[in-house]
Amino acid sequence: MSSLSVTHDRARRAFRARFGAEPRWSAAAPGRVNLIGEHTDYNGGFVLPMAIDCYTVAAAGPGSGRRIRLFSENTGRADELDAAAPITRGGEEWAHYVRGVLAGFQRLGAEMPGLDVLIDSDVPLGSGLSSSAALEVAVATLLESVTGQVLDPVQKALLCQRAEHEFAGVPCGLMDQLASTLAREGHLLLLDCRSQHPEHVPMTDPAVSVLITNSGVRHALATGEYGERRARCEEAAVALGVPLLRDATLEGLEAAKARMPDVTFRRARHVVIEDARTVQAAQLLRQGRWSAVGELMYQSHASLRDDFEVSCPELDQLVEISRALGEAGGVYGCRMTGGGFGGCTVSLVATAAVEAITAAVRSAYREATDIDAAIFTSRPAQGAAILSPARPAERSAERPAEHA
Repeated sequence: MSSLSVTHDRARRAFRARFGAEPRWSAAAPGRVNLIGEHTDYNGGFVLPMAIDCYTVAAAGPGSGRRIRLFSENTGRADELDAAAPITRGGEEWAHYVRGVLAGFQRLGAEMPGLDVLIDSDVPLGSGLSSSAALEVAVATLLESVTGQVLDPVQKALLCQRAEHEFAGVPCGLMDQLASTLAREGHLLLLDCRSQHPEHVPMTDPAVSVLITNSGVRHALATGEYGERRARCEEAAVALGVPLLRDATLEGLEAAKARMPDVTFRRARHVVIEDARTVQAAQLLRQGRWSAVGELMYQSHASLRDDFEVSCPELDQLVEISRALGEAGGVYGCRMTGGGFGGCTVSLVATAAVEAITAAVRSAYREATDIDAAIFTSRPAQGAAILSPARPAERSAERPAEHA
């Protein structure tokens, strides 16, 4: 049974136990891992994520009057609000994301009925695998079914991003929401975050797998570190006279170095070079040049550690353990993934060596940090979907996906 089926069945059982009825609607959205292209999304650049086989499921049934009751199986906490009034920030912290999506549908003029909603997820929390976007997109997809307000996938991602900005206070880029919405099984997603244009890059070679290792260190992006780095990128763009760092060149940045603080220069240097790395990595993946992709991943990690300063000792330790195993041990490349300050590393590895790599990394990491790392592999998974009732056969508003 797939991870999605397990989580969906669990959510339905939990809904019955919590609300005493069978859910009428349910929807799911995946977490994501980003192979390369970090902190480039809010600079209008390129990213290369894939959906992972870990999902957030939102199950719902008719509520009483116009009351909306929310419950999270993962936190064990409930929240409640009035659908007849403008939805505002408040209540439980986890529910800020849900409230933001509900408010987005209100702004679209959707008629919001009373609802009982239960959330369950196997996307690891606080690990850089986009649990917040999975929650937002799952709820938005659920509300499409409940209200009949069907959104273009990019419009849905933008609604979810606004929810995170306004209700959770995190000035995130658009990558996580787009990846959760647009992902296709068996493909990575090369996203141009300025045009919001998706390009599906096949990754179907069974000899190569994506290995995800959770450092066991949790981060909180709303504490200000994320926002500070975004502000530095905007400062650099102003100094360079460009709308976004996507439009900057390394030559132009070097020429303007004296006009900006060193920390601003280094933040911008990471973004400009990371954009180029990401486009190059997508091309190399199409050619099956795993070693070359792996080298770009190591370069990306070094840049995130030294120029963008969002790594941490535990993530650095995992990367060095993987580098020490090397291609002889089945590891092509490894880097931190996600916003930083903890979370996960992502590695490109030989499928035949997964068990040996997992054992070696877990042992070495435990010896170095006294932390037991959670390690799993994932094939590129499918994006958001309505689970019940079945989605209509056609959605005319949805833009066609494009293959590489």
